Amino acid sequence: MTTEDDNTRHAAKMGKIKAARDRMMATKTAEKGLIIVHTGAGKGKSSAAFGMIFRCIAHGMRCGVVQFIKGGMSTGERDLITERFGDICAFHTMGEGFTWETQDKTRDTQLAKAAWEKAKELILDPENRMVLLDEINIALRYGYLDIAEVTDFLATRKPPLTHVVLTGRNAKPELIEIADLVTEMELVKHPFRAGVKAQKGVEF
Repeated sequence: MTTEDDNTRHAAKMGKIKAARDRMMATKTAEKGLIIVHTGAGKGKSSAAFGMIFRCIAHGMRCGVVQFIKGGMSTGERDLITERFGDICAFHTMGEGFTWETQDKTRDTQLAKAAWEKAKELILDPENRMVLLDEINIALRYGYLDIAEVTDFLATRKPPLTHVVLTGRNAKPELIEIADLVTEMELVKHPFRAGVKAQKGVEF
């Protein structure tokens, strides 16, 4: 087979694929605010969520972030958003660190509930097109928040065009059930297991 024959066959194959895809895309006309869940043991849940927040910022769409677990430690995403995009993206760090560091369930529960109140406020604001609830799945896993309250609010009170992104390991089945988009990050390899600490620009 000549290179010309190969190119001709390839073009014909790709043409059929494009035609089929165009027919499929023509049926996708709905627009809605999505409930998006990033979960799993692998790295990248918050990173992917912040990627969507930066997309919103780039499109001039107002958005918000509530961090349920992470505390006062400086992170690149928070510093960038608060210093340069605070006019379009509200950023609230409501936790005091990971649960194994605080070791105070009463305090952690109070902070998680305060974060949830702030989250509801941001979600109900029709000017916000996306709200990221970073590590809320951890708060739900430890019982700091009532999963029924969270899912009921998202299912019945979230504005129709507002996207809500919820991150963290061990997403509750009830949350997965009402979500429109669920991605599970699978852990294949992680440098931490080889003695490499969390590094600036990769983890924070």
